Amino acid sequence: MIAINNLSFHYKKDITIFDNINAALSPGHIYGLLGLNGVGKTTFLKLICGLLFPKTGTVKINDFTPSNREVTFLSDIYFVTDEVDLPPWTIANFLDIYAPLYPNFDASYFDDILAAFQVDRSEKIKSLSYGQRKKVNITFALATNANFLLMDEPTNGLDIPSKTQFRKLMARHVSPDKTIIISTHQIRDIHQLIDHLLILQDSKLVLDESLYELGRKLKFQQGTYADALYSEIGLNGNNNIRSNIDGEESLFNIELFFNAISTHPDLLTKLANSSLQNHE
Repeated sequence: MIAINNLSFHYKKDITIFDNINAALSPGHIYGLLGLNGVGKTTFLKLICGLLFPKTGTVKINDFTPSNREVTFLSDIYFVTDEVDLPPWTIANFLDIYAPLYPNFDASYFDDILAAFQVDRSEKIKSLSYGQRKKVNITFALATNANFLLMDEPTNGLDIPSKTQFRKLMARHVSPDKTIIISTHQIRDIHQLIDHLLILQDSKLVLDESLYELGRKLKFQQGTYADALYSEIGLNGNNNIRSNIDGEESLFNIELFFNAISTHPDLLTKLANSSLQNHE
C-alpha cells in the first residue's frame, strides 16, 4: 500500500508543485499517472521512491518512509526513469553488479524479456541506442520482481513492435502483490493496460478513480448529442463524452477523457456535484 497524506512540495517557496495531496494506492493495479507538461508527474514518482522529500505531509509504503532509503525498502521498489542513465558496462556486467541487490531477481526472466525485445545480452550499454537502453532498463525492472514499480514515460524511444511487446509483458507482469504506476503522455501506448487513473492538475491530484467506476458514470459515443459533456471532431464525426444515466457500457476513451479534463477543468467539479456521483 502506498499511503500519501497531506503531501505538499515545492522547489522554490513561491512555486507550489503539490498542495495537500492525499491518495491510497493498493496492490493489484496498474495506475496511469496523467498530467500536462510541467505539472509534476516525475516529481510525484520521485517523492514516492524517496529521491525527493515532502515539504509537509507524509509518504508511506507499507511500513517504510521512502526518504529514509532503507535497504529492505529499496530492494522492493524500482523506478524506470525517462532518461536512461546506466553504467557503460556490458549488459552481463550490469546484471552481475545490480541483480544481487534485489532478492527476488529472476535471471531467466531477464533473459526471456531481453530476447523478446531483441537485445543481445553481450552488448555494451554505451553502444546501444536510447530505445535499446530503455529496453534494458525495462527488462531489468521487470526481472527484479519488485512489488512497487514506477515507470516514467516507459514507451518513449520504443518502436511500434517494441511498444506492442511492452504491453504484452506488462499485462503478464501485473499480480495481486504488485503496485505499478505508469506516468506517460503517450496514452494510446498504455490505455489497454491501466485500470485506475490518477490526474495531476494545478498542484492537486484532481482525479483518483478506477476506470470501472468512471465507466459507470460516463459513456463514449460518436455522433451529435446536445447533452454531450465534451466533444471532439474526429475522422468519423464527433467523439463525445456523455452522462451514463442508463448504465450503458462503452469503451472508455482515456485520451478523450484527459483532453476534456485538460481543456475544461470544471468538468470534474460538475461530475462531483451531479447525480452521477451517486449513480448505482
